[in-house]
Amino acid sequence: MRANSEKILVVGAGVSGLTTALCLAREGFRVTVVAEKFAPDIVSVVAGALWEWPPAVCGYHHDQVSLARSKDWCVTSYRVFEELARAKVPGVAMRRSNFYFRRPVGENPLDLHKMQELAGKVRGFVHDRSLAERNGVSPDYGVVDAYSHMAPMIDTDQYMMWLIRQVKSHGVQVRRERIEGLLAEQRAELLDRFGAEAIVCCAGLGTARLRGVSMYPLRGALVRVRNGGIRGPRIGEAHCVSHQEGQDEQDIVFIVPRSQRILVLGGLAEKDEWDTGITMENHGPVRDMYERCLAFMPALRQARVDPDEPVRVGLRPFRKENVCLEWDEASRIIYNFAHGGAGFSFSWGCAQEAVGLVRAAVEDRKYSHSF
Repeated sequence: MRANSEKILVVGAGVSGLTTALCLAREGFRVTVVAEKFAPDIVSVVAGALWEWPPAVCGYHHDQVSLARSKDWCVTSYRVFEELARAKVPGVAMRRSNFYFRRPVGENPLDLHKMQELAGKVRGFVHDRSLAERNGVSPDYGVVDAYSHMAPMIDTDQYMMWLIRQVKSHGVQVRRERIEGLLAEQRAELLDRFGAEAIVCCAGLGTARLRGVSMYPLRGALVRVRNGGIRGPRIGEAHCVSHQEGQDEQDIVFIVPRSQRILVLGGLAEKDEWDTGITMENHGPVRDMYERCLAFMPALRQARVDPDEPVRVGLRPFRKENVCLEWDEASRIIYNFAHGGAGFSFSWGCAQEAVGLVRAAVEDRKYSHSF
């Protein structure tokens, strides 16, 4: 680690902001994180947090340039999370993840291409149509094909607390503050106030007002049920069915063990919906989502909905062009946002690439008075 290194300002304290801050600190930069909200009051805590090869089950990432970069970010994150699981970091586990299909994978070029790409990037890959029967999937659901592999699964409550502790233990300064207005118009003032050489914006949906760009949320919800217990089944693997083109937009199945105690059921992806006060009682699609998971895996009918926190709702940060990770030449600010439902899957890959952009920005400032 370098002594007397440059200071960097990171805006945002979700999984992207804190992971970026940690990677910068590990590279010897002195870092300050500024954010209006921290866990548990952020969307990262709501995330399904199942590592997935893009495009994800609950994701809307279709831009081909973004998808190509996303695959590199995913590979990096997979390796890091695997190391963290091996080190028994709180909230990180490698478990089997199953994906099911209503038509043979070989008959759908997109599914086949994704499977062939994925197979060489993960541990324990298996393509076996009998997985549905073995895992208790209802024969009425129409599953005819499946594959599975080992994947990182994150207990967001535990992991986000670990992440903030890691950030602080690496000397990162953390401040709760809401920054108003465009970053570009106050860059000089922010750099001076925080003694920083560069700014990295990881503010999620907040980037819309900080950069003046068009963004929208994909509202998501997870129903939390007790995993195991006297009557309920103990689910130790993830089970997913992606959106089927031409069908109802809300047809995703997402069943993921959050911890030894909690199982989360999803998924919901409602474009440009901002209200986070939805429940199974006041919003039909949440109830439908829950019933869809029960119909898919009937054993879940014995699982008790968590009385302490039955539903979590969050707003995935999206934009039309998908993920943005770039050094904006005009504003001289690094941006890392719009990860949608793949924030955890991309987190370590994006953070490590952001470190490279910061290095370039710092070097540029040394040789340019315009930074």
